[in-house]
Amino acid sequence: MRVVTRVPFRLVDVFAERPLEGNQLCVLPDSPDLDERLVRRLANEIGFSETTWVLEAEPDRYRMRIFTPLTELPFAGHPSLGTAYTLAALGKTSETVTQEVPAGSYRIEVDVKGETARMNQGRAVFAEEFQDRQAIADAIGLPLEALAHGLPAVPVSTGVFHLMVPLASADVVRAAEPRMERVAAVTKAAGTTAIYVFAIDGPRSAVARLFAPGVGVGEDPATGSAAGPLGAYLDERGLTGELSISQGENLGRPSILRADPRDDGVWVSGGVHLVGEGVFDLPDD
Repeated sequence: MRVVTRVPFRLVDVFAERPLEGNQLCVLPDSPDLDERLVRRLANEIGFSETTWVLEAEPDRYRMRIFTPLTELPFAGHPSLGTAYTLAALGKTSETVTQEVPAGSYRIEVDVKGETARMNQGRAVFAEEFQDRQAIADAIGLPLEALAHGLPAVPVSTGVFHLMVPLASADVVRAAEPRMERVAAVTKAAGTTAIYVFAIDGPRSAVARLFAPGVGVGEDPATGSAAGPLGAYLDERGLTGELSISQGENLGRPSILRADPRDDGVWVSGGVHLVGEGVFDLPDD
């Protein structure tokens, strides 16, 4: 008789106004004793930008790890909201909970009935301005004048560093054609995980795209760990209040992320929808 390891999973759409939009997430909520090597292979098998592995869950806290198809991340936004929502919906945690990941602890508030979640990402950390604007333009496949005049490209982090790159308009953001080898070179030189290009297209709104080939994510449809830094970047430059960020349009996965810089840190929120469940049946080696 064939012996198998059964690994339950849940599929979640995060930063989605409705199911089958936003960023896809696979959550492993019930398998804390798995071998790490197997979890990495499962993340590659499912192929989403992130898969989360819940190590323990109590009413007021849980601990997890986050994997892309290529590597592990110390922190990420849509996996945080999606996992917290999943655990609350399954009754494993309360709707107000502390999440523990390698980057630190984060407060998350879930509204299961309202199908939303929000998290406090803390205060953003700013690194030095990245000076090689030509390298950025070459990496995203645009002319130098496509970069917004007078606004610097700056690495910003609320858990992982992303290079904030302001562009001249929303149409320019949509027109970017990233050259992934050059994107990887720029992110390495800047000490970041990704390039986050954006443009302001309204009083409290922006359009953005994220490129992160170094972690196995060419383009991400919704990036909460970049939305918080973007809110902080713009707050530093006088655009205060909650910001609505549109992302994922180029991938056919429209996403809405909301970033609200406050005195206690940047709050990031969005819609969350459980869309599926299943079990990996894996032969024991």
